[in-house]
Amino acid sequence: MRMRLKLKTVFVLYFTVSLLGLFYALMQLGAGQRCDCRDPDLSKDQQISQLRGELQKLQEHIKTSELSKKTDVPRIYVITPTYARLVQKAELTRLSHTFLHVPQLHWIVVEDAPLPTPLVTDFLAASGLTYTHLYKLTPKDRKLQEGDPSWLKPRGAEQRNEGLRWLREMGSAAKGKEAAALEEAVVYFADDDNTYSLQLFEEMRYTYRVSVWPVGLVGGMKFERPVVEDGKVVRFHTGWRPNRPFPIDMAGFAVSLRMILSNRQAQFDGDAQMGFLESSFLQHLVTMDDLEPKADLCTKVLVWHTRTEKPKMKREDALQKQGLGSDPDVEV
Repeated sequence: MRMRLKLKTVFVLYFTVSLLGLFYALMQLGAGQRCDCRDPDLSKDQQISQLRGELQKLQEHIKTSELSKKTDVPRIYVITPTYARLVQKAELTRLSHTFLHVPQLHWIVVEDAPLPTPLVTDFLAASGLTYTHLYKLTPKDRKLQEGDPSWLKPRGAEQRNEGLRWLREMGSAAKGKEAAALEEAVVYFADDDNTYSLQLFEEMRYTYRVSVWPVGLVGGMKFERPVVEDGKVVRFHTGWRPNRPFPIDMAGFAVSLRMILSNRQAQFDGDAQMGFLESSFLQHLVTMDDLEPKADLCTKVLVWHTRTEKPKMKREDALQKQGLGSDPDVEV
C-alpha cells in the first residue's frame, strides 16, 4: 500500500512538472511570435503589397547583415576634400555615420589647410573608421573669395589630387597579397555635404573601369543621369552643356584603383573651366563606351547633391561686440 502511494505521488509530481514545462514552452513560443497587426480594413491587394514591402525590407536587412561580416569583398577608398567652416564637424559627423555601415571602407580625408587641424585630427581619431588624414592648401589665386558664386572656380581639385598621390604611393609600395587586393579596390570621390544611400557603395564595389549612376538634386534639375541603351551609356540627361566629354557630377562615378595606378597622368585640373573638372580627370581613363552603368541601368537615384545652409550668425556677432559671445573653447 505504501509502495502504491509513493508511485502515485511520483506520477502526480511528474505530471505536474511536465504540464508546467509545456505551459512555459507555449509562453516562450507566444512571446517570440509577432502579432498580426495588419489593418483588417485593407483590401487583399493592399495587404499583399504591404507584405511584399515587409519582405523586401527583411531581405535587405539580411543582405546588409551578411555583408557586414565579410572581409573578402573589394575595398572602397573614399576621398573627401574638406575645409574649415562652422558646419564642417556637423557635415563630417553625418558622413562618418554613413561610412560606419559600409564594410571594407577606407576614408581618405584631405583638408584644405597648411597643416592638419586639431578639429579634424581629433574627429577622425574618434570616428571608428579606417582612415588616412592628409592636407593640401589650395593656392590663393584658385580660392573662391567672399561673395563669389560656388560655380566660379573648381573646388577640391588639389585635395582630390593629394588623395590620388597617396593612393599611388601606397600602390607602389604594396607587395604580394596587399598588391593583389589593390587590383580589385575602387576609388570614390565623396564630398562632405552630399547624402549617400548605403546601396550606392555596394553598386560601385565591383567596378572594372569606371562605373556611373544618377545624381539627384544637381545642376538645377531633379536629377542628372547617364542614358543607357542596350546596356551602354549613349548620352547624358543634363540641362547644361551636354556636349562636355563627361557631363557628370563628381558624386556620379567611381573608378577602379587599378586604372588610377596604371594611368599616373590622370588627375584633376585645378584650372579647368566651369563644369569640366570631372572631364579633366576621366578623359585620361576611359571613353563613354567604357562606362559601366549601375543602379538598375541608371534608373535609381542613390546619391543626392545636398547642401547645408550657411548658418546666420547675426546674434552671435552682436553678443561678441558686447563681450558676451559663445565660449570659443567649445568646439562646434
